[in-house]
Amino acid sequence: MRNGMVVAVLFDIDGTLITTGGAGAVAWRLAFEELYGIPADIGRFSDAGMTDPDVARRTFANVIGHDPSPRELARLMAVRLEYLPAAVAESSGYRVLAGVSDLLPRLADTGYLLGLTTGGVEAAARFKLARGRLNRYFAFGGYGSDSVDRTELTKRAIERAALLYGRSLGAAKCVVVGDTPLDVAAAQGAGAISIAVASGHFGVGELHDAGADYVLTSLEEELPL
Repeated sequence: MRNGMVVAVLFDIDGTLITTGGAGAVAWRLAFEELYGIPADIGRFSDAGMTDPDVARRTFANVIGHDPSPRELARLMAVRLEYLPAAVAESSGYRVLAGVSDLLPRLADTGYLLGLTTGGVEAAARFKLARGRLNRYFAFGGYGSDSVDRTELTKRAIERAALLYGRSLGAAKCVVVGDTPLDVAAAQGAGAISIAVASGHFGVGELHDAGADYVLTSLEEELPL
């Protein structure tokens, strides 16, 4: 590792730690159906790695025909969160991805600070991790509720890591683990080291092309820490 000492390891959630089996899309669909009578499919209007507010705005504009007002956006986000816990609990496709259950306790026992960097708002992130009993590993993070910009929310996660570390913490001592080119770009923008894992929608070659410092096929492989 180029900096010689990694202090914090920040993980994306969907496609990196878990898959919800489509529970997130179900919750969005039900929210749009309740509020507007339209079972909207977010997959038609969003890309993997986008923040929740961006997903909401883009889907709303395409389905409803105009940009949401602040109140419309807030209401949609709130109703979606009401549906999300049940959608996650009832998803037959939910699973913790390969290697995660062994990796997280090992990193924690070794003394790394473990955090999240995700486009999901914090409540959604916690709902998704709860079924896999993974919340216990993450004391901090950067979320889509901090910024719609993935780089900025990653910087926020690094700032929070420094608070726990108790001293200044350069981004070069932080690793971001994610499964999309947006995760890689956010790590680069924040000055952190990027480890891309081909456990989501993107293959090894695509993640190399995105500029990741390291690429793994799954989290069963040893992290280069």
